[in-house]
Amino acid sequence: MTKSKDLGIWMDHSNANLMEYSSDPIEIKTIPSENEVKENSQGSSENVTHNKEQHRQSDFYKRLSETIRHYDSIVLFGPTNAKVELYNILKDDHRFAKIKIEVKPADKMTENQQHAFVKEYFATT
Repeated sequence: MTKSKDLGIWMDHSNANLMEYSSDPIEIKTIPSENEVKENSQGSSENVTHNKEQHRQSDFYKRLSETIRHYDSIVLFGPTNAKVELYNILKDDHRFAKIKIEVKPADKMTENQQHAFVKEYFATT
């Protein structure tokens, strides 16, 4: 994706769909959390499994952060609290202080619905 000003991110805990507002038609770049990878938990304690899941989720947010830092305005939307978790990480990091980041509630959406959401959001801001 080329550097542009506005980015919409539909996300849940398993995927993030990144959509640049400037490109028409809007292209989606998907970043998987890799949280879907299931490991054999036999002989593995619940604590170790939980720590591995937390590490995967942290890596997912880190990869998203690397992309987000190239934009001026971001809207995070989706059906789970993953968007709020990412927002909290970003607002505590000084590298994102000059980036406008907003969180909006949204249900599960088709690709076309996600495009329409991003277009409408940035057209009115």
